[in-house]
Amino acid sequence: MRFLTKNGSIPIPAPPQMNNHGNYIISLNQFSKWLGERAEEAGVEIYPGFAASEVLYKPDDGSVMGVATNDLGIARSGKPKPSFERGMEFHARVTLFAEGCHGSLTKQVTKKFDLRRDSQPQTYGLGLKEVWEVKPENFRKGEVVHSMGYPLPSSTYGGGWIYHFGENLVSLGLVVGLDYPNPWLSPYGEFQKLKHHPLYNSVIQGGKCISYGARALNEGGFQSIPKCAFPGGALIGDTAGFLNVPKIKGTHTAMRSGLLAAQAVYAALAGNGTAASGTTFLYDYEDALRSSSIWRELKAVRNMRPSFHSPLGLYGGILYSGLEAYLFRGKTPWTLKHKARGDHAATMEAGGAKKIEYPKPDGKISFDILTSVSRTGTNHEEDQPVHLQVDDWDAHAQEMWPKYQGIENRFCPAGVYEYVEDGGKDLGVRFQINAQKYVALLSLPLPWEIG
Repeated sequence: MRFLTKNGSIPIPAPPQMNNHGNYIISLNQFSKWLGERAEEAGVEIYPGFAASEVLYKPDDGSVMGVATNDLGIARSGKPKPSFERGMEFHARVTLFAEGCHGSLTKQVTKKFDLRRDSQPQTYGLGLKEVWEVKPENFRKGEVVHSMGYPLPSSTYGGGWIYHFGENLVSLGLVVGLDYPNPWLSPYGEFQKLKHHPLYNSVIQGGKCISYGARALNEGGFQSIPKCAFPGGALIGDTAGFLNVPKIKGTHTAMRSGLLAAQAVYAALAGNGTAASGTTFLYDYEDALRSSSIWRELKAVRNMRPSFHSPLGLYGGILYSGLEAYLFRGKTPWTLKHKARGDHAATMEAGGAKKIEYPKPDGKISFDILTSVSRTGTNHEEDQPVHLQVDDWDAHAQEMWPKYQGIENRFCPAGVYEYVEDGGKDLGVRFQINAQKYVALLSLPLPWEIG
């Protein structure tokens, strides 16, 4: 664990949660592919490429009865193309939602069944990641390094990592808490700066970047876990917010929650208490979660992330988190709260914030966004419906541009949201969405909601 200054690094004690001794460093992509093959061998039907786009409810009691997939072959205009194919409905006695962070269908069932009635607001982070093939002399198989500090300002929560895995491969990245106050800050720009720091540069210098990706993360932890069971279904994995923030890992908790949900489903459907035509409620799943390792693990670290909200900012959070990790160990009688209004409430107006100018990418260590997006493997057809919607483009620009001076250009790690010069507009700019570049869920830092 290192605390970075602009040109140096200071060793600091790593929280026990960051101890990775004995763990495996793997590709989750390859693991998921392997696991999917094992599931199909066991008789599970998998439909890759089909997105669930609608929750289906029983007309009599309003419980969930399944999902429908999106129609295929729809043009950008909304009209069917020759390749049109109607979506499918999947009906089930129990539907488990595993959409990851900030899923669209999860938001619907959360609102319908008021699943957040007893929890604090969810908070989020943005993770940016690259995989590099490095020189053999720079590769140290199995080494894991985490960092805090530079290039992020002290008012911003976040940190970086380098994992050496495979053969001469390293994963490196940066997570930025989306409650950062300065609207001029660009998480993508900060990530490019991070790679030029000697700690990172010494590893990737002379290497080759082979892939890039970004994603949103749940950071609310224990306080932000909603009710996970509802009539006809349940939330599992990152959809429910089971990420262990100090550990920067959630795959293990996601898998555990899936196992617990599966056991609860089996018990509910195998029992004689629910008729085939009745509504199933997974009471056992809620109970199992509260007695599981997930609950114990997240409760023990519940105060670490919100401790960074104190007036002491980054340094106060580091000090308090150290006390939690080594002394309190999650046994304090208090539970710190997240900001009541959510991450977006922290965003300052541009006129009152320090403007940040980012250096031009050198094309060797740092890259422009278009080059990085080309490495994501993302391929959205130009002639397809745009799922990111704004009710009134001009009204949006009129409200947001004067206050934040194009924050959308800066927070998105793929250039999806953009203001472009337009002399025909009163502001001289026009807001647009480049949906074909979409790689992550990022309406999150905004003081409004994009659908």
